Amino acid sequence: MQTLDLTKINNVHFIGIGGIGISAVARMMKMMGKNVEGQDMQDGEIVKELQKLGIEVSIGHQSFENIREGTELVVYTVAIETYDKNLFDKLKSQDKFSIRSYPEMLGIISENKYTIAVCGTHGKTTTTGMTAEIFKDANLDPTVIVGSLLKEKGGMRTNFIHGGPNNTDGKDYFIVEACEYRRSFLNINPNILVITNIDEDHLDYYKDIEDIKSAFREMALRVPSDGYIICNPNDKNIGDVIKDINAQVLDYSKNFNENLKLKIPGVHNKKNAAAAITAGIICGVEVGRVEEYICEFPGTWKRFEFKGKLPSGVLVYDDYAHHPAEIVATLEGFRELYSKEDGWSLTVIFQPHLFSRTKLLLNDFAKSFGDASEVLLLPIYYAREVDDGSISSLILSDEINKYTNNSKAFNDFESVEKYLKNKIITMGDKDVVITMGAGEASKIADYLLLK
Repeated sequence: MQTLDLTKINNVHFIGIGGIGISAVARMMKMMGKNVEGQDMQDGEIVKELQKLGIEVSIGHQSFENIREGTELVVYTVAIETYDKNLFDKLKSQDKFSIRSYPEMLGIISENKYTIAVCGTHGKTTTTGMTAEIFKDANLDPTVIVGSLLKEKGGMRTNFIHGGPNNTDGKDYFIVEACEYRRSFLNINPNILVITNIDEDHLDYYKDIEDIKSAFREMALRVPSDGYIICNPNDKNIGDVIKDINAQVLDYSKNFNENLKLKIPGVHNKKNAAAAITAGIICGVEVGRVEEYICEFPGTWKRFEFKGKLPSGVLVYDDYAHHPAEIVATLEGFRELYSKEDGWSLTVIFQPHLFSRTKLLLNDFAKSFGDASEVLLLPIYYAREVDDGSISSLILSDEINKYTNNSKAFNDFESVEKYLKNKIITMGDKDVVITMGAGEASKIADYLLLK
C-alpha cells in the first residue's frame, strides 16, 4: 500500500462517519482545513455533532454513488468489509481516489507522533480519557482520539482533541484508544502501550483466548526497545503476551491507590486510573500532581453516565457495559453508591450486543447480574450479524433466573416501555434505573425522562 501524505489531500469522504471512532478522524480532518463529508446508515448524536461543524452527512443506504467527484480520500469503517461486501469490493476496485480503513488512518496519524495506545478488553475508553485528562492538565497538549465522548468544560463533549508539540519537552503526544477487534490495533505505532486487561471477547472473529492473546502479543512487539508497556504482569492472560519483550514493562498496580477520590466509582476505575497515572509519570508528570489531575476526570459518555432524575426521585443512568466482566464491575460500582443495605434498588434494562457474544458467553452473562434487583432484557442488538435462531434474550433471561430469578425478557422496546410505565408509579427516591449495553438501550432512558 502506498504511503499517504495528508498535507496534499483536500477532499475526504467517510463511510460510516457516525461511528464513535471514525467520526473523531473526520473531526480531525475538518480542523486541518479539509473538505469533509460522509455517509451513515442512521442518524444519531454523533452525526448531529458533525453536522454542527459544517460536515455534510448523507443518511440511509450507504453507496458508492454518495461519493462526490473530486474526492481524493475515502475513509471507511471496517464493518463494511462484512455487512456490505459489494460496496467494499467496489471501493477496492476503483482507481479515482485513495481508500483507507479507520484503523489504517490511526496508523497514519501515529507515525510521526509520540503515541500512547490504550488497549485491553475492558476499561480502555475510560483509561484513554483519564490519560487525556492528565496530559491536558499538565499542559502537555495531547492529540486525543477516544471511542466515546469526553466531557469538556462548558458542557461540550467530543471524541477528538486537537493538540500539538508542547513547550516542555517538544514531544507531539497522541493518545489513542486501540481496539483489538479484527486485530485492527496492529496499524498503530505505539511508544507507550497500555494493556488494561485481556479477556475473552469478539469471539465472532477470534477462535479462543489464545488467539486473542496472540493479537496482543503482536501489538506488544510493535513497541520499540526504548518504549514502555504498562500492564499488570500478574494477570493470568498477560504473562505470555509480554514474555521476553524488548520494551520496558511497568506494573501499573504499583500505582494503585484504593483511597483515590475519583468522580466515578468502582475498583475497576481505580485500576484504570493506576494505568493512566503510570503513563503520566513516564512522561514527566509529578507523582503528586498526576493523582490530583486524574481526580478531576469527570467520566465519559455512556460510562456510568447520569441521565437525570424523575419527579418521583428515581435516578436514571446509562452505561456501555456489554461484556459479563464489565457488567459485574459496573454493578459493583453502582452498589458502592447505592447499596442494598441502605435500601437501594437497581433496575437494569440490558440489551445484549451480538448473537455470537451472547451465545458464547451465555453462562458468564447469566451470573453477572447478581447486584441487580431486576433485569429487563431487550432483544439482542444484531449489529453486523445474522440471527440463526440459536440464541435470544429469552434464553438468556431463563439462564439468569437459574442464579438470581430476577429477569424478564421482552420482544421489543415498546413492551419494555409499557412495563416501565406501570412500574415507575411504584418507584421512589431509593430506586435507580440503568440502561445498559453497546446498542440502543439508552433510548429507554430517554423515554423515561421525557415522560
